[in-house]
Amino acid sequence: MPNLRLADLGAEITANVRTALAEDIGSGDLTAQLIPAERVARARIITREAATVCGTAWVDEVFRQLDPRVQVQWQVADGERVIQDQTLFSLEGPARALLSGERSALNFLQLLSGVATRCREYADLVEGTAVQLLDTRKTLPGLRLAQKYAVTCGGCHNHRIGLYDAFLIKENHIAACGGIAQAVASARQIAPGRPVEVEVENLDELRQALDAGADIIMLDELDHDDMRTAVALTAGRAKLEASGGINRDTLRSYAETGVDYISIGTLTKDVKAIDLSMRLSL
Repeated sequence: MPNLRLADLGAEITANVRTALAEDIGSGDLTAQLIPAERVARARIITREAATVCGTAWVDEVFRQLDPRVQVQWQVADGERVIQDQTLFSLEGPARALLSGERSALNFLQLLSGVATRCREYADLVEGTAVQLLDTRKTLPGLRLAQKYAVTCGGCHNHRIGLYDAFLIKENHIAACGGIAQAVASARQIAPGRPVEVEVENLDELRQALDAGADIIMLDELDHDDMRTAVALTAGRAKLEASGGINRDTLRSYAETGVDYISIGTLTKDVKAIDLSMRLSL
């Protein structure tokens, strides 16, 4: 499945920012009204820790929606690694807009940079192997596309976006359909050309999924030996995805079994936001 591209997210970014500003500012920023409307200010935003940057377009959109007179000057780009205390961007414009937009802008940047930073860390751990690390649907409601874009900025890759763009046939689907073969056959009839992935829990189910013609087979919590056996049995007839119980400490060893993909929920679901700070001057 292809990775999300920033060029495809224009409407999503606009909607994300509109929601964030409505949530934060509501009917108006009371405290900002203490500042004369004509006062102009400058600000610079620094990171208090090393990170991989993501979210520049969301920041730009925050200030575009608040006041187009605000000038945003970036010193870094999405996907770039930065060090502690590095300046990320500067602002110049009406002081009210700078202060009203600060929290929403930094919320996007700190969250998405947190995702990109986690993904870069994990991508570095499997460097030199052929495996691709995939995200999951374990994202914040309303920010799935944003987080999945951040995954790509950190050097990892996107799994399906939602329930609509690919089949992922799991244990309960198999039981309800009457078996792996029946489930795969039905999927081919319902949406020809859509990727069909089947989750299996042992080597016998793997053989069934291969015989049924699955495009991708998810190996759910198989141990290392069974995964190596699965790679040999599959012999390129389908892509293999390792999933379940894989963490930072075991990631490299799973990558070295020869699977094509490893999907990891932690890339998006329990990420620590990057610590950022805005410093204002008149």
